[in-house]
Amino acid sequence: MTAEKPTGPLGGHLDDDDYPAYTMGRAAEMLGTTQGFLRAIGEARLITPLRSAGGHRRYSRYQLRIAARARELVDQGTPIEAACRIVILEDQLEEAQRLNAAYRRTAESTGPASAA
Repeated sequence: MTAEKPTGPLGGHLDDDDYPAYTMGRAAEMLGTTQGFLRAIGEARLITPLRSAGGHRRYSRYQLRIAARARELVDQGTPIEAACRIVILEDQLEEAQRLNAAYRRTAESTGPASAA
């Protein structure tokens, strides 16, 4: 049985990577880190958690993946500020590569440009 209109506390956000579903405590537990680590990567502007109506930080799955990558680097001895910068640059590179591939596909589908 499938529901056309999901109901419940998440209201259809189960597959939404950007939905802020996790509290700071739960996020820290899932990452195996401290709440202070999450605050520190927030201060370094790696991630910006959304705030609940009560002002509590809420994290999405996408943000948790980014935080996990930063934690890997910190666990290997990289200072937190450098780890955050590395993750930001990796993310920018991935996006640039994705755009480049899309431009190439577009160029290949339209054929060579005609010389006028």
